[in-house]
Amino acid sequence: MTSESVQPGSKPSRRTVVAAVGAAGLAVALTACGSEDDASGSSTQQGADAGATTEAGGSSGGAGAGGAALAKTSDIPEGGGKVFGDEKVVVSQPAAGEYKAFSTICTHRQCPMTDLAGDTLTCACHKSQFSVLDGSVKKGPATEPLEAKQISVSGDSITLA
Repeated sequence: MTSESVQPGSKPSRRTVVAAVGAAGLAVALTACGSEDDASGSSTQQGADAGATTEAGGSSGGAGAGGAALAKTSDIPEGGGKVFGDEKVVVSQPAAGEYKAFSTICTHRQCPMTDLAGDTLTCACHKSQFSVLDGSVKKGPATEPLEAKQISVSGDSITLA
C-alpha cells in the first residue's frame, strides 16, 4: 500500500474511500456472522406439531460410544426441539419417541443459529428458516437443508455420536 497524504481542504482519493467502505463492510459482515453461543444449558426450546421419522440410531450399550451427552429425552419437546449452542446442534422430537439432530450452521452463509421458535430455526444473518423436524428449508435465501447429525438414544439419554 502507498502512503497518501491528504492536504487540508482536499478530498480523499477514490482508492481511500473504496478501501474504507470495504473495511467497514467487512467489519459489519464479521459482526453479523459472529456467535454469541451460551452454555448448552441456556438453550431455546419450543413445541409445535408435526410428524417425521427418526434418524437417531437406537444404539445398544452405554453412553461410552464416544459422543458427548446432550440431554435427557424429556428435555426435548414433541413437535419441537432444543438448541445446544456449544455443540452447534439442534435436537428435535418430530413424533413421540423419535429424535433427530441437525447442525445449527446456516447452509446459506454458514452463520451459527440459535433462534428457535416452535419447530423453526431462523438465521439472524439473512433470515433463512429451517424445520428442526426434518432439516428442510422453510424460507430462503438458503436452498440447502441443514446437515443431519448422528445421535444415539439410550434409555432416557441423548448422546451426540
